[in-house]
Amino acid sequence: MNFKRIISGLVGFPIAAVVFLFANVYVMDFVVAIIAGISLHEYMKCFKVSKKAKPIAWVSYAMCLILPLLHVIPSGYLAYTIGLLIPLIIFILFLHIIISNMKYSVKDAAVTLFGILYVIGFYAFVSRIFGMNNGKVYIWYVAFSAWGTDVFAYIIGRRFGKHKFSQISPNKSIEGCVAGVIGALVLTLAYTAILNNGFNYTINYAIIGIIAVILSIVSQVGDFSASSIKRYTGVKDFGNLIPGHGGILDRFDSFMFIAPFAFFLLMLI
Repeated sequence: MNFKRIISGLVGFPIAAVVFLFANVYVMDFVVAIIAGISLHEYMKCFKVSKKAKPIAWVSYAMCLILPLLHVIPSGYLAYTIGLLIPLIIFILFLHIIISNMKYSVKDAAVTLFGILYVIGFYAFVSRIFGMNNGKVYIWYVAFSAWGTDVFAYIIGRRFGKHKFSQISPNKSIEGCVAGVIGALVLTLAYTAILNNGFNYTINYAIIGIIAVILSIVSQVGDFSASSIKRYTGVKDFGNLIPGHGGILDRFDSFMFIAPFAFFLLMLI
């Protein structure tokens, strides 16, 4: 049993709970921007260390400045802002290649753009969920789907896992993946029961159950996606900031991956 992993979880969960319960949308945007910035640093570092690519770091970090503005920019202009940003980022990346006299390549620009869309684009939906009506309630569905899946898959997989799921992440088993879905479903339904019976919500159990299963599966795809990046670049973990887990991106890969799907699915309830 990885005791560092357990201790980190016991310390990290209350910190996340305090942020979810007491932060307003502006504080949450700022916190998400910091986490996204660290995650981007870890993402770019693994490419640099492996010499697979040279991400254009300053462009990535500059894009993190958009996250604290998500609830400052009027909602009616947000879609236009995002629509302008994507071609602007591509323009800046190619301009950097030209000015650097080809010291950076199209591959470097592509890895940079992918990192921005993957990390910042997905984290942005965490802030958007938190800013929804009942956002402080809904954000826990993301947490339970991501971390509930991770915890149950880890515990059951280590004890009963016999059939390997994918070479991308050899330690993960089919048994663990199934247990992760069941665990996320149980936690989500239990949380919904507390909301309905204790706080007079009227959330449909069948709908939220289906959403929980979908998000748990998406969570595991997110985990495998992050593992595929690590396997491609030859690194074990994105970092060592969180004992027993690795880096920030190792811990939040599933959480952020769920966010866009959760944002639209939670509108159903």
